[in-house]
Amino acid sequence: MNVKHDLSVYLIICLITLVSCNETGQYGASSDLPDVFPDYSETVIPCNVAPLNFYIKGKREKYMIRFVAGKDSFEIYSRNKVVIPEKRWKKLLSQSLYTHSRVRVNICLFGKTKATWVKRRDITLTVVSDSIDPYIVYRLIEPGYQYWSKMGIYQRHLESYKETPVMLNSLTDANCMNCHSFCNNNPQKMLFHLRAEHAGTMLVTDGQVKKIDTKTKDNVSPAVYPRWHPEGRYIAFSVNKTSQTFHTFNRNLIEVYDSASDLIIYDTEKQTIYSNTLIHSPNRFETYPEWSPDGKSLYFCSAPALKMPDEYDSLKYDLCRIDFDPLSGKTGNKIDTVLLSSQMGKSVAFPRISPDGKYLLLCLSDYGTFPIWHRENDLYLINLQTNALRPLTEINSTESDSYHSWSSTGKWIIFGSRRMDGLYTRPYIAYLESDGLFGKPFLLPQKNPLFYDDFMKSYNIPEFITGKITVGIRELERIAKGN
Repeated sequence: MNVKHDLSVYLIICLITLVSCNETGQYGASSDLPDVFPDYSETVIPCNVAPLNFYIKGKREKYMIRFVAGKDSFEIYSRNKVVIPEKRWKKLLSQSLYTHSRVRVNICLFGKTKATWVKRRDITLTVVSDSIDPYIVYRLIEPGYQYWSKMGIYQRHLESYKETPVMLNSLTDANCMNCHSFCNNNPQKMLFHLRAEHAGTMLVTDGQVKKIDTKTKDNVSPAVYPRWHPEGRYIAFSVNKTSQTFHTFNRNLIEVYDSASDLIIYDTEKQTIYSNTLIHSPNRFETYPEWSPDGKSLYFCSAPALKMPDEYDSLKYDLCRIDFDPLSGKTGNKIDTVLLSSQMGKSVAFPRISPDGKYLLLCLSDYGTFPIWHRENDLYLINLQTNALRPLTEINSTESDSYHSWSSTGKWIIFGSRRMDGLYTRPYIAYLESDGLFGKPFLLPQKNPLFYDDFMKSYNIPEFITGKITVGIRELERIAKGN
């Protein structure tokens, strides 16, 4: 007989301040309770994530940190920087898998007087048995207001801190590379773009690499913003004429906008490009394609073609949908409007549908098509079964939150946020509860908890993948250079 476990296992992390004697021989306790960074209080984390090392703010003291989960426990001693042993951490978190229940984590902070412990504070988090995809992929680059010379696409192992390059622009004459994308989170089916020197789209399928040219006489640019059809044969792109300007007096530092954009569909088997006037219209700006999980619908953003940059702050994008036939590789003859910008007073960008087809995650900002530079931009969620739209208040911050993607199971999202300093985009991960609410997001952990203080690059387009990318960087270099 199977017994369902419904009792929580408690993982208690006790942080104890060892306060030394003063000159009079009396023990003193600080009037300020120590705080920690990153803030992991009330977050939900997966059972297979790397240790959440943290830094204890305030006066440099010696601490004892006690970790307890059920009958298992251990202690470590540290100053302000707390580095958790990986093996012990994983053993504690694995109890959520053994019990099929949530593990409650309690971080207790104490200050000690001569006779007793005082000023106790509890910081709690929860471990769930829903594991996370083991890798993420992102681009590292300086922000747009800085001149860049080096950039790269990297993969990071989430169960440890190991980061390895997928491709570096130092191997391709310092060109730009961007728009990495995967088919169903599959590391063996990916693509990314090269610009300027050695321009083209790098297409990787089961270890085979080729470079394709998506620029035609009918398109304003080579293809960008790729999204794979779930069956893997087709790739939807947009072709965009994009410009960047700088504001003198505006809370948003940079304005990135399109003066023309359309959608195309690339057939990887026939190596042909398809489009029609419904998604490739001179009277509309179409961009940011996204497939439904069943492959029968293509979502995208669309706005009336305005005079740019004169009317940049009047440009607002609707969320639209059109039928698609995977057998013929062609779209339907009717466009449905899912969200109308005129009714919301907002502009839509980056639609991303959960693997089960239930939810659509998107950005809403005051205007425009590039929300990463709009500080007012927030994440919203549409329940595609009820058409209900709501802001993700449990996730959003006062700075831009965007560049979001789903895990392969649909239980986790990762997104980029500038909440830390308003300048650099950092990756945050959040858990989707069964009722459609998200847990409080947590910052991508690093071995050094102060890593982000002096890391001067932004994380662009973090994407979950189900395993490690195995194609070699030298093979990508060889094909990129046409050898």
